[in-house]
Amino acid sequence: MGDKHMLSKFIREGDRVELSAVDKNAVRLEDGKQKIYYSKVYEILSEDSMEILMPIEKTKLQLLPVDGEYNMVFYTSVGLFQCFVKIADRYKSNNVYILVVELISNLRKYQRREYYRFSCALEMCSRNLEEEELQAIESRSPYALQPNLPIKRSIIVDISGGGLRFLSTQKYEPDSLIYCSYNLYKGKQLKKYEVVGKVLAVKEVENRPGTYEHRVQYYGIDVETREEIIKFIFEEERKSAGKLSWERRGIDREDA
Repeated sequence: MGDKHMLSKFIREGDRVELSAVDKNAVRLEDGKQKIYYSKVYEILSEDSMEILMPIEKTKLQLLPVDGEYNMVFYTSVGLFQCFVKIADRYKSNNVYILVVELISNLRKYQRREYYRFSCALEMCSRNLEEEELQAIESRSPYALQPNLPIKRSIIVDISGGGLRFLSTQKYEPDSLIYCSYNLYKGKQLKKYEVVGKVLAVKEVENRPGTYEHRVQYYGIDVETREEIIKFIFEEERKSAGKLSWERRGIDREDA
């Protein structure tokens, strides 16, 4: 479990950071990849806020907007860390251009090239793909997932922008492609997501014979859908961080 109070333990002034916008309107490069901004920690102000240098690209300052929300990755002497931040202010001080950022999620250990996995308990429907669906996917032809076929109910136990992990009494074969359907909140409305996943690994759950844990990677997912999933995770993390903050305040008041 991450904690914002790890900030002063692991993050140091001068540590390099990367920022990427948490927004489907984020700036994208010609190859479709999201633009990443590079900076350094300038000063840690508290366990919840810090100053970083305003990113510069080709001698030009990148004026990231106040109230903009970003995924931030820290390169430290003890590994990579990740959190979500909001830009609270920007100014010039002693000829140095500064951004003040506030943490709006917990700080966590981070593995490069992996999406952050959000623990949850979400209902999902799944099934093997039909032959026609597989042929269309393999030939990269336009296709529609066939409706009203028998499905198996399962439970997602963690989800990320790259895939998901779920439990089911149905055992799917490694390397197979499967249909996955689940609902996530997009704003205040539930939205149904239908995706294709490639099964990476399967194992029987210890002490639960006949129940199988599957690790699945999204297959051919479009950019907008992936960003909506990441946005959902971001919002849930922010709610969790806010709840934790209020719980701490309650404890502080009781201790006072």
